[in-house]
Amino acid sequence: MNEKGTLIFFCGKMGAGKSTYSRKLANELNAVFLSEDDWLAAIYPEEINNFDDYIKYSSRLKPLLKGHVRRILQSGVSVVMDFPGNTKKQRAWFKEIFFEAQIPHKLIYLKSEDQLCLKRLEQRRQESPERARFDTEEVFHQVNSYFQAPTDDEEFNIEVLYQ
Repeated sequence: MNEKGTLIFFCGKMGAGKSTYSRKLANELNAVFLSEDDWLAAIYPEEINNFDDYIKYSSRLKPLLKGHVRRILQSGVSVVMDFPGNTKKQRAWFKEIFFEAQIPHKLIYLKSEDQLCLKRLEQRRQESPERARFDTEEVFHQVNSYFQAPTDDEEFNIEVLYQ
């Protein structure tokens, strides 16, 4: 029987560096890299214009990926997912992927101060002008109003990285 791959996913405020770190880690581990932003942009290129649209289309994407990711992991290949695990509900979705099949996992919590995150968002707006309407301080505060740090009772293998 094949050894199972490890599912690696992230938690951290908007601008904490989840996307940058997840790409780097996937390269280092030679793991499959899946980015929610990339999938949403490819499948729904014109439909996401605000945070409510993101919620709507993200919830359509996740059921399609759950079984696919599980099969990759069961084949022995690790998967790094740049999908947010910033609320208990979002993290519960990841648990659906790995728990029943007893697949190894790691939740990496990038813990960053708001000012650092806002500075990174400003830099991202300059480097990627197409993101300017979403990477604002207003959206940062709206998105982070939902943020819930992971807790021990969720029973994840958590690695906390302070930035």
